[in-house]
Amino acid sequence: MSAIRKITGMNSALVLAAALLIAGAPSALAASSEADFKTAYAAAEAANKEAASLRNQWTTTAAALAAAKKAADAGDFDQAVASSKEAEALAKASIYQATSEKEAWKALEIR
Repeated sequence: MSAIRKITGMNSALVLAAALLIAGAPSALAASSEADFKTAYAAAEAANKEAASLRNQWTTTAAALAAAKKAADAGDFDQAVASSKEAEALAKASIYQATSEKEAWKALEIR
């Protein structure tokens, strides 16, 4: 039973970490520029590549990156930056998941 509590607590921590990353992204009061988008998108791509190296990319990250690119192509840089920041937060959460659960599976092992 204790192993189940540990895993449940870990998943709660993961959800909390993702929510904090998304909520912590500052909202832009001024209109975002193409340069802002490129910076945010590059950060999101870098985090996604790190998640890939850990073999833990989330499909939601790819969807957020695609949405960012689509918004940028339409000239909506505010939405493009927001989607890029969301993608970065998702990628960082997947990195957190991969690193925190690297050894957690041992708690589930029947002894």
